[in-house]
Amino acid sequence: MLVRRDFSRQPTVLRDANPGTPHAVTIGNFDGVHLGHQAILAEVTRAAESGGYASCVVTFEPHPRELFSPHAAPTRLSSLREKCELLFEHGIDRVQVLRFNRAFANLSADAFIDQVLVQGLNAKWVMIGDDFCFGAKRGGDLALLQRAGQQLGFEVHAMHTVKAGAGDAAMRVSSSAVRELLSAGDVGRAARLLNRAYSISGRVVHGDKLGRTLGWPTANVQMRHNRPPLTGIYAVTVEGLGGRPLNGVASIGVRPTVTDSGVVKLEVYLFDFDEDIYGRHIRVDFLKKIRDEEKFSDLETLKRQIAQDADEARRYLETLN
Repeated sequence: MLVRRDFSRQPTVLRDANPGTPHAVTIGNFDGVHLGHQAILAEVTRAAESGGYASCVVTFEPHPRELFSPHAAPTRLSSLREKCELLFEHGIDRVQVLRFNRAFANLSADAFIDQVLVQGLNAKWVMIGDDFCFGAKRGGDLALLQRAGQQLGFEVHAMHTVKAGAGDAAMRVSSSAVRELLSAGDVGRAARLLNRAYSISGRVVHGDKLGRTLGWPTANVQMRHNRPPLTGIYAVTVEGLGGRPLNGVASIGVRPTVTDSGVVKLEVYLFDFDEDIYGRHIRVDFLKKIRDEEKFSDLETLKRQIAQDADEARRYLETLN
């Protein structure tokens, strides 16, 4: 696997790949890597195998809307690291991360095709969503890319909308739909659009040790962004601390009972677990929402509520075994 940031920088090599190899390419933000994205990735990997190409995803950092309207930009479903890990899990050989700044935003669609697809990647096969636009002022679309492909020698294919469910209940799969479900606490339906439980991964860092003081020592998970798509108390499992998932209960939010800082924290209490895991990188899978975050009158009331939350989470997780 190979991750590159821009074409001028030294890559971080995760698995051997030859940057000069012709590529089967797709382009997009791929936030969350949901079922619609997965359908595109399957086509890209099939085309790469058939043509003898390397498979590649071209993506952007930060999200374009974070540059133009940061306060109105959507919450992220996945950090860059999480996104790359998910892309590699679906068989992608190379992720090309393009720094989305003002200079890049002013790059014309024709220049994008020439500099990124032709010169940068030697693209021989390209797939985009049928509504995808690229280049300055969104000047490039499927039709432009198809004309360029005919002139420059690469195939262009479109992926149409993917829906989950049947009949009238079918839902268009999109990052926006996943965000809406997570915001509403419906992690079950969000999981169906993602084809997996929604998760957040990060390194376990030192916190203020309040949980330990209350008798509920928690793992504080470092998050890359301060605007997660969900908040509240959840039944969770945790990967990365052994050969099997560990059960627990998690709180994600601003902890209004103990601070008014407004800083979002992800804290996980693991059942029947007592090891030093500072510095370990873990993944927290959100399986069921227990309740919304709440401000309590004192720490003793909070402590009683944590016990109730843990009992409810434990009962729910035992039904999954």
